[in-house]
Amino acid sequence: MKESQSHPVIKGIVTQLDTLTPKGKILGNYIIQNPRKAVFMTTKELSETCGVSEATVVRFVGQLGYSGYGEFLQALRDFVDSGLSLPDRVDLPGMKGPGTDLLHRVVFEEMNNLRRFYETIDISLLGRIVDQLHDSPAVYVIGSRISYTFAYYLGWSLTKVRKGVNILKGSDSTAIDWLTNAPENALVMVITTSRYPNELIRIGKVARRLGHTLLVIADNSLCPVIPFAHLSLVVPSRSIPLIGYPTTISCIINYLVLELVSRRQPDMKAHQEKLEQMYLENDLLFNIHEHG
Repeated sequence: MKESQSHPVIKGIVTQLDTLTPKGKILGNYIIQNPRKAVFMTTKELSETCGVSEATVVRFVGQLGYSGYGEFLQALRDFVDSGLSLPDRVDLPGMKGPGTDLLHRVVFEEMNNLRRFYETIDISLLGRIVDQLHDSPAVYVIGSRISYTFAYYLGWSLTKVRKGVNILKGSDSTAIDWLTNAPENALVMVITTSRYPNELIRIGKVARRLGHTLLVIADNSLCPVIPFAHLSLVVPSRSIPLIGYPTTISCIINYLVLELVSRRQPDMKAHQEKLEQMYLENDLLFNIHEHG
């Protein structure tokens, strides 16, 4: 319990518990003891479980400093997600069971995540990220485990737009060598999703110690790499995944690359023509004119 109380959402409840009304204390104690149940409850379900009114639930989250029940649930979701093991995730509601429409659930949740991102994104933050991608002398994109998939996708896409892009595996200790030898003012982009690999936390510390600009793209505001970042972009999801939700991060990658394309004319043309010449000379890609 002591470890869980260090997280902002639970700490906020514990801190204010003595100032709450008797019914508010019932809600607070229930959530502290049963966060994995409460995170899936509507205001009606939570009020019925605790024997209080829905209005009491609304007042409760307001007293904790949240603008609404949805914002409170997102904070609770981030807390629960950060501590769940793989067996815990398999047992979550909706993951299995007779009659569960998994395809509908996956598509609906990805759409919800995209909608939330679209409605809440700070466009000026995206602009600052593109500025860094445009101006930095070198870019190092780093991921580990599942997030390496996104890191490779972003890094590979960036190589089609600019020079000086390097894709590194956080699990490979030579990543530290690459960062040590990187030019001054290099941009280090760490993409990380729960459950956060310790090697990416180490990479974040190394990047800051070496004086590089660190940008972190994560799926949770509690991501342990964020405290080391100069810039961070949180891509929240409204549900707790078994492995992860790829759609929103992929969407962001596509946007960043397209926005960078719009800024790099005309020097980008020569870069892309050189790439195409190499593809042709080395017969790397299918050519319909030759095979036809």
